[in-house]
Amino acid sequence: MARGDSELPPEPRLPGMTSPGDRRAEEGLQRVLGWREGAGFTIAAVLGSGILVLPALTANLAGPGSLMAWVIMAVLIVPVAWVLGRLATAYPHAGGIAEFVRQAFGLRLGRITGLLYIATVPMGAPVAALIGAAYLGVAVGLTHTGVMVAAAAMLFLSLLLNVLGVEFSGRTIVLVVIGIAAILLLAVVTATPHLRLVNFSPWLPHGLWPVGEDVALLFWAFVGWEMLAHMTEEFRHPGRDVMRAMFVAMVVVDLLYLTVAVATVGTHTYGPGRTANALADLVGLTLGRGGEILVGILGWLISYGTVHTYVAGFSRLVYAEARIGNLPAWLQKLHPRRRTPARILWLHAVPWGIVMLWTYVTGVSLATLIAWPSAVFIVLYVLAMASGFRLLRLPVERLLAAAGVLLSMGALVFLGWTMLYPGAILLLGALFLRRPQTGAHNGPDDP
Repeated sequence: MARGDSELPPEPRLPGMTSPGDRRAEEGLQRVLGWREGAGFTIAAVLGSGILVLPALTANLAGPGSLMAWVIMAVLIVPVAWVLGRLATAYPHAGGIAEFVRQAFGLRLGRITGLLYIATVPMGAPVAALIGAAYLGVAVGLTHTGVMVAAAAMLFLSLLLNVLGVEFSGRTIVLVVIGIAAILLLAVVTATPHLRLVNFSPWLPHGLWPVGEDVALLFWAFVGWEMLAHMTEEFRHPGRDVMRAMFVAMVVVDLLYLTVAVATVGTHTYGPGRTANALADLVGLTLGRGGEILVGILGWLISYGTVHTYVAGFSRLVYAEARIGNLPAWLQKLHPRRRTPARILWLHAVPWGIVMLWTYVTGVSLATLIAWPSAVFIVLYVLAMASGFRLLRLPVERLLAAAGVLLSMGALVFLGWTMLYPGAILLLGALFLRRPQTGAHNGPDDP
């Protein structure tokens, strides 16, 4: 159990984990990542397509006072990110939250948590890809079919680069994040001459309540921290670099979100009918048509970063579940040279292809598709924070974990009918996963 930086438990010796002098190291995941790649994966996971629309959407609801919601959420998410980082440091395991739950509450709930993650496979990445392709499509004039092709190309590229090796994948995501940050900062810098103090008044044109609504809305913009946990077996020095990567990611994400939000309010590039194109309008104040194309590229890059990290993290989860016997053993087979879960990665194409085809034929809205995996992730955060409360021992860490539980459970209130999806998965898991495997586990016993 974690008791502070100087009292972290020895890293668990798990099947397939590399360690000096251990012959199995050559057969498992390679430890080649540092804090830079870790920060890149985390930033890409958290900084999703919400930055393209949420600054304007929150300003529509609460006016300039929406900036209070951004600051509040930037502070509130610290306990969640901190606890996940501490757990990932104490338990560097490709299973991520599923492993934390296993350690805290036993094998059965750990298996159900893994099942919850698996339930996000069909929709999570295709939705992100379609959002990015749609932004690119608007910028360059793609047809509906063209947007679908661009999304499919994004998905294929993410699989290919992840198959080529985690070190190559990590360097790729660092470059993608640098590109995203550069374009966003360019948008803010070019908008600076158009900032007007008068646009910050009145501060609360609709009262204080819409600020609370903005806080709830922004929760979706600050999820994704859990993806770093799946990569910790591949860190060279997880005890040193995981928290460093998490801290850098928190600073960069908060900085980018807040600066874009301030620029949106200060230039008043929001209002009825302008939400979808707000960032393009912001960049277009100085760059004109070139700004629209730049935002299209930005949308594609942001979505690619999310997909790339999602693919990397989820493939490690499936690998970890297969390694301890919860999934077929052939899924733990790694590429003989690159040491990546190539079989799992290419298997992503099956559910993704079904969802893409269904979306193309039926025209189902992205809002409908994204609601389901979002509901699952909120439930996963509740489980992760509860695990942190049980496993971590420093009083301040337990306090942060309790705050994370309350924050995540507060978000459950806004799930509505989509809560039925994770609820059904939990019920099915409880009914059919009654006899968990025994073996690689050192958490509490199941009742």
